[in-house]
Amino acid sequence: MSSFLLMLLLSHCAALPFHNMDFLDFMMEDEAGSGVTDSISNTVPIFHHLAEEPTCPFRCQCHGTVTQCSDLGLEIVPAEISADTTWLDLQNNKITEIKENDFKNLKRLHLLILVNNLITTIHPKAFVPLGQLERLYLSKNLLKEMPVNIPKSLQELRIHENKITKIKKSSFQGMTEVIVMELGSNPLTSSGIDSGTFAELKKVSYIRIADTNLTEIPKGLPSSLSELHLDGNKISKVHADSLKGLVNLTKFGLSHNEISVVENDTLAMVPFLHELHLDDNFLTKVPPGLSDHKNIKVIYLHSNKITMVGTDDFCPLNYNAKKATYSAISLFNNPVHYWEVQPLTFRCVYDRSVIQFGNYRKK
Repeated sequence: MSSFLLMLLLSHCAALPFHNMDFLDFMMEDEAGSGVTDSISNTVPIFHHLAEEPTCPFRCQCHGTVTQCSDLGLEIVPAEISADTTWLDLQNNKITEIKENDFKNLKRLHLLILVNNLITTIHPKAFVPLGQLERLYLSKNLLKEMPVNIPKSLQELRIHENKITKIKKSSFQGMTEVIVMELGSNPLTSSGIDSGTFAELKKVSYIRIADTNLTEIPKGLPSSLSELHLDGNKISKVHADSLKGLVNLTKFGLSHNEISVVENDTLAMVPFLHELHLDDNFLTKVPPGLSDHKNIKVIYLHSNKITMVGTDDFCPLNYNAKKATYSAISLFNNPVHYWEVQPLTFRCVYDRSVIQFGNYRKK
């Protein structure tokens, strides 16, 4: 009996030393052969330490808590995304549908990028598990309606360049943390935006609804707004009431519309406005209220139909009145000649390079 135990011990001592192997080691062995007999392989215990580490979907790249699966031609959201993932990049693929359980384990996700896919459908419960999501990028897809149950934690939503025609009042319900909202390049009309749609966006500072079919400024915009971009629409008139309550607005974009009228007292509604873009419209005169506005520094009026510029259009009557210094006034490409404008018109402008006043050229 003792001699048998001694022989057994000697046989184990003669075996190869234990080597903890990872996934690449196994792959190399499968291709080149391990050189270890089956009997020895059965004797040596193998502990696959990678099983305890976060997984990374096939062909994707994973760095810490960032999972990058962009530009892979994927048609579905890959499985086995690590539950620790905080950033997930799925842009530039061919994903057509977001299913109910695609993100079921991603409770720590902060950023989800789905830009430039072929998404037409998002399951109503797809975003429910994402209780910590802060940024959602859905631009350049084929969505015809706003997704539902968007996480209340969201701070930034970009969903431009889709096929959305309707934004319901319930679309942003409870989304009180949103700061940035990008809705441009959708076939939206003014009637397609429900009244009160933006009412719960208490913190939003940036909204862009450019290159759509809006014919008027949306009603009920949040007072927290500091930037509003409505360029490239079909707005024909700016009503004073449409800007009521926007006391924090500093930048307003209305370029490339069909605006022929800006109502009196419109600019008085936005007392802290610094920059106003009204270029490429149908204005025949300088908008009223610029001379009384104390904070506007940039005013773009080029490519309109302005035929006359008055001496009190830009500067206050009282020389001692407080007025922010203009840094840009553009009037080029209007049917008014610079030599017809009195020098007194720009008496509150202290740098002549600020005034961009080229000759009118017919196209």
